[in-house]
Amino acid sequence: MTALGVRTPYQPPWADVCIIGIAGSSGSGKSSLSHAIVSKLNLPWVVILSMDSFYKTLDADADAKAFRNEYDFDSPSAIDFDVLVDRLRDLKAGKRAEIPVYSFSRHARQTETTSIYSPHVLILEGIFALYDERVLELLDMKIFCEADADTCLSRRILRDVSERGRDIKGCIKQWFAFVKPNFELYVEPQRNVADIIVPRGVENRVAILMVIQYIERKLIEKSKSHRAALRKLGQNSEDDPLSNKVELLENTPQVQGMNTIIQDIDTSTEDFIFYFDRIATLLVEHAMNNVYFKATTVETPIGNTYHGLSAIGETSAVVILRAGSTFETGLKRVLPDCRTGRLLIQSNVRSGEPELHYLKLPENIRQHDGVLLLDPQMSSGGAALMAVQVLVDHGVPEGKIVFVTYFAGRIGVNRLTKVFPEVKVVVCSIVADFEERWIEKRYFGC
Repeated sequence: MTALGVRTPYQPPWADVCIIGIAGSSGSGKSSLSHAIVSKLNLPWVVILSMDSFYKTLDADADAKAFRNEYDFDSPSAIDFDVLVDRLRDLKAGKRAEIPVYSFSRHARQTETTSIYSPHVLILEGIFALYDERVLELLDMKIFCEADADTCLSRRILRDVSERGRDIKGCIKQWFAFVKPNFELYVEPQRNVADIIVPRGVENRVAILMVIQYIERKLIEKSKSHRAALRKLGQNSEDDPLSNKVELLENTPQVQGMNTIIQDIDTSTEDFIFYFDRIATLLVEHAMNNVYFKATTVETPIGNTYHGLSAIGETSAVVILRAGSTFETGLKRVLPDCRTGRLLIQSNVRSGEPELHYLKLPENIRQHDGVLLLDPQMSSGGAALMAVQVLVDHGVPEGKIVFVTYFAGRIGVNRLTKVFPEVKVVVCSIVADFEERWIEKRYFGC
């Protein structure tokens, strides 16, 4: 038995992301091959990361050379490998990574970044994707893309003229001054570390099929491993006492009466919604007892002094779709101006593994003093674990998270509190484990 308050290790399904590196000459078809792999996989969790995002910002002298087509962008020294490795390590650990946005027209990084979070497969493509030893250690598969030199030159000219504001003369100048000699020095030697060499790029259907089959095997292995980890978390949990972070709504006669109406199969839809909104309001109110308050003194309308409390900072909420939307009326009654985010977590119909399909969090959520996580039913706890992990990965301290639910299975609650012992849980009733989800069907009528 695991002692109460002792953290149990857990990794979300997107941890240890499968990273595929695709290197090759400029214009060899790396991007086209990457998009062909994504298209064939037909999965929502495959991301292409271009090494072009990691060009270094140029100083004034180098910037002037760049505008004269005299700066060497095809040398490894032009790439910020330290930042690239740091971001890849974050993704490998299941964390969110902020990717630089590089402007080729200004030869500088822009102030904004692009976030990558929770991919199951990441395709890193660039002329030096297989160059740095630290990057190689993180790759699961290494591909080198080959093409005829004349084809590469023509593709590069078309791309740089149409997408990067260059002229043909400048493209040819760079090709012979930097691209061609650097290919022989730095790019071609990467063939020696590649697992697969792909001639003819996107036209090579056999090579693409090999890559797809490898990735699919990796994803199946990860899925089995994650489901096994979830089962292990549930072992010996059924009889464990609940954590002291779990708070049950007091079972008053009023609450019992509302529960009777809510759980009666003959209750009309109108009555079900009315009474569920009432009990959702009570649950949110109870959850608000867990946010931070400070002592304050106010003057009453008749001139008396009242010593009370006022909430510190901002409390936001994250709804686990679609069921969590049943809490929104109760939430607005307690916190009318509450900023709300959304998560969509669904179980794979074949494997039963929870999957993250959509994510939109309130801005600056990591700075909020309380975050309510709303879902009316918790069964095995798999979706709850993923939802809390998402918030933690986005900088929310687990001690500021309050999971609010109507029904919860004991195994699910114990899984959640063993992995995240500081997370507070507010629940109306502890019920049989693995109960079918039905509240949203009654609430929404479908």
